[in-house]
Parts: sequence; C-alpha cells; structure tokens
Amino acid sequence: NPLTASFRNRLSALHRNIAQAFDSIPESKFSYKPTPAQLSIGFIAAHIADDDYFFCNNFGAMKGTRAVADTATADSVKATWPKAKLVAQLKESFAFCDQALNQLDDTKLGEGTTITFGGNSRIVARGGMALGHAIDLADHYSQLANYMRLNSMIPPTALPRPRP
Repeated sequence: NPLTASFRNRLSALHRNIAQAFDSIPESKFSYKPTPAQLSIGFIAAHIADDDYFFCNNFGAMKGTRAVADTATADSVKATWPKAKLVAQLKESFAFCDQALNQLDDTKLGEGTTITFGGNSRIVARGGMALGHAIDLADHYSQLANYMRLNSMIPPTALPRPRP
C-alpha cells in the first residue's frame, strides 16, 4: 500500500509539525493576525480541528464524535477560547484522524464518498480526500510558520535538527 502509506506519513508529519507549532506559540499570541482580513492563530487552531473531522470522517465508516459546543459554536467565538482548550481539541482531532486513516488501503482510494460543503453535496474519491487534507494541512502549517516568523519565533521545521 505505497500510496496509502505515503498519505499516512505525510499527514502524520504535518500533524506533528502543527502540534509543535501551537505548543510553542504563547497564549498571548493566539489573537494575533497580520492584517484585519487574515485569520487569527486561535481561529487557525479551531479551523484545523474542524478540517480534520471534515476530511477524516470520509476515510471510511469510522466517524469522529464531538461535543455540541465544538460544532455549534461560531468559528469567531471558538477562536477566542483558551489556548489549552484549542490545542487539546486539535490534538484530539489528530488522534481521530490517525485512527481513521487506518481504514484506508490502496484498493479503497478510488472509492467514492459523499461530502457536503456549503450546502452542496458531491461524490469524491477517498484518495482525493486524503490528498486534499494533506494540501490543506500544509497550507495552514505554512500560514502558522509565517505568523511565527512575524513574531520572532522559529517554526518547528526551521529549528536545527538534532545531531546523531
């Protein structure tokens, strides 16, 4: 299952980098956004958790469960929740996604799954969901890395690597 293994490895690495980034950003910076039109760091945390469930719920029969407050609260309100709550929810979504990925193998990547976004439903391949999720996470990690640099912080992937 080389394709599924590639998705699993990439998503796992992105989850790790994103978790390390959020762990290293002080809570005082969670309201930071470079311009009024951009997302705050707290908003990005809540959004990534939502995206994890959106994408990973489509990898198979396993579906993530969330508290009503996590799904019914406006994103603009969730963005102001304490760092500890946002990071805990983010890590819970990563753990669920890791489990959901175990449902996939290369033979299932072409299977269709129905997604609904913005009130419109369509059928997409499970492999497309895995690829879309990897692209989405990479985009948000890049966004976080830029926000960190604007605040004189070094993103996890730019830190010196340990020597053997």
